[in-house]
Amino acid sequence: MQRLLKGVCETMTHSPAFVERMKQQLLLEREELIRHKEQTEHSGLQNALRDETGELSTIDNHPGDVATEMFERGKDLALEDQFDLHRDRVEAALRSIDNGSYGFCISCGKEIPEQRLEALPDTQYCVDHSPRQHTSHRRPAEEAVLLPPFGDSDRDGKDDPGFDGEDAWQVVESWGNSDSPAMQEHPGDNYDRLGIEAEENDGYVEDIESFLATDITGRHVSVIRNREYNSYMERGDGEELGEE
Repeated sequence: MQRLLKGVCETMTHSPAFVERMKQQLLLEREELIRHKEQTEHSGLQNALRDETGELSTIDNHPGDVATEMFERGKDLALEDQFDLHRDRVEAALRSIDNGSYGFCISCGKEIPEQRLEALPDTQYCVDHSPRQHTSHRRPAEEAVLLPPFGDSDRDGKDDPGFDGEDAWQVVESWGNSDSPAMQEHPGDNYDRLGIEAEENDGYVEDIESFLATDITGRHVSVIRNREYNSYMERGDGEELGEE
């Protein structure tokens, strides 16, 4: 028997008994996949996470409180996608058996060896043209600074500190975290200053820059008596100025 695929004339060497054996194996796989699909419909994937965990709301909870549930939900969804893709391949292989094209590579038209079909009954590609899963070599631009995997990204004390990993964390941390004064190395009286190096200067380098100000012309110099100013005076770094 000869089969013409994409202009290539191939002689079919797969015996009818072999093709029938592959068909029966594919039918068994399809039946198993259908049964699995029916079972997973009652596993709770269609329910909201709130209903599965019993929490009234997950917004005000620490992400770690539902980390296990989130991981298991994501794993189940990924496995479900894999089963769906497997079933699609099985259905395509069964259709190719019905139309007589089973055992030929749909890319080059050459015959697929029986050993490969026995290992992968649902394959429609030869080894040379099988779609391969390539690992992307494109990495996030942030890794030029944040060395993978989570290497030493603290550039304090170096000639060019720039924006490093510590700065990135401080930006994220400014939106809030689950820490409390009891978890801090140094006692604090303000929840806004419980982060890493919360006492460091923010937006200025020298303390004096935080309370000295001028008008738009730069001629009128004034002093803003803020917290940094009081700390500056308490340390004895400056002299009290009287009002003019």
